[in-house]
Amino acid sequence: MRLIACEEAWSIPEVAAELKNVARSPSQSLDKLLVKGIYDAEADTAGYGKMDFLSGLLDVEERRLPEMDRCGVAMHLLTLTAPGVQMFDADTATDLAALANDRMAEICAKYPTRFAGLGSFAPHSPKRAAKEIERVMGELGLNGLVVNGHTHGDYLDDYRFWPILEAAEATGATLYIHPRAPSDTLKGPLQDYAMDSAMWGYGVEVGTMMLRMMAGGVFDRFPKLTICVGHMGEMVPFFIWRINFMNSRAQKVGRAPKTQRSMEEYFRDNFVFTTSGVEDPLALRYAIDRMGIDNVIWAIDYPYQPMEPAVAFIESFACTEAERHALCHGNAERVFHIAPE
Repeated sequence: MRLIACEEAWSIPEVAAELKNVARSPSQSLDKLLVKGIYDAEADTAGYGKMDFLSGLLDVEERRLPEMDRCGVAMHLLTLTAPGVQMFDADTATDLAALANDRMAEICAKYPTRFAGLGSFAPHSPKRAAKEIERVMGELGLNGLVVNGHTHGDYLDDYRFWPILEAAEATGATLYIHPRAPSDTLKGPLQDYAMDSAMWGYGVEVGTMMLRMMAGGVFDRFPKLTICVGHMGEMVPFFIWRINFMNSRAQKVGRAPKTQRSMEEYFRDNFVFTTSGVEDPLALRYAIDRMGIDNVIWAIDYPYQPMEPAVAFIESFACTEAERHALCHGNAERVFHIAPE
């Protein structure tokens, strides 16, 4: 069985160096906890323990490929790790996104059967971002796009970002929305008990983005746009009935705009999601049965999640042979334009 892992973090030294500067800046962003813990790791501010994620992010050949071989993973879909370039100023972000995309394309060209990649862009400069998206999907031949949640507290339902969504739809690029720490308008009580990151805050942040896009009519304007999210759908599949019901009620009383389709229809038609970081067979079975096998894709979330248990999880999951093919490689090949074997 071909195993394609579809949310595998990666970075380049230049982005790492700039994030180290961010870690030492006076910013009060919650992202600094993760950034400092990885890029200026004098203390365990990220809550992961003393783990060396940075070498795993920067390496491809010395550590990652041998581990993939040992675990039987055929391919990693590389993504510039959160928060990507979104904590930088627009000019720095634009330049570093382009540099990271060039490096990623080189890796994918060198190992075409082992690595695919999602291109980055600077959302805070939407017109330049749209041009970079065209380059990513054209000249560089990468497999889609990644963005890390909000940009300075702004979400993708804002019309200012529509050049980005237009370019993604026009080029057929799936846009992976990866989490970052909650924005200043959401962070309040999430700062305590390590709730700001993977335990709760990341899902709250991306789930908020997803619902804003659905409720705000983004997919009426861009009906062919495909969004991918991780972590078993960032809780949305498990709450979709109530989301759908309450949005229809809000539309009736004028608290939400009238949309052409329901929230559940948008989620089913315009979203796919990966298993990254959630190795729970009951959750996966529910996700398949509720949202359909075509909408669910296997992922690891390396190096933040270990490879071997994620492989054991998907290989032992009770499902039909057709479901296993879809989960392990078929859906990834379709959604991210990866050539079948």
